[in-house]
Amino acid sequence: MPWIAYIVHFIAAAFLTNGIPHFVNGRPFRVPFAQGAKLGSPTANVVWGWANFLIAFLLFANVGPLYIGTPGDTIFVAAGMLVTGILLARIFEGDV
Repeated sequence: MPWIAYIVHFIAAAFLTNGIPHFVNGRPFRVPFAQGAKLGSPTANVVWGWANFLIAFLLFANVGPLYIGTPGDTIFVAAGMLVTGILLARIFEGDV
């Protein structure tokens, strides 16, 4: 598989990871297009989470096959999720 597919899988995993807290939170939460205090409504968060899932799906489906279980794909997807999870935790740690 070309090396660019691994990078795209890393980015797709980042979108997937970012979509999870927005989709399942159920409370006002930060979204990029929110007004004022930067908290979006629960509905806006579901839409933003769904948009992240859609982007991740399109990247996974259209750039090289994704074979979870093969070393390259697994490492890049896991690394994308880990890096994004750590960045999100650091960004949101002051919001509690």
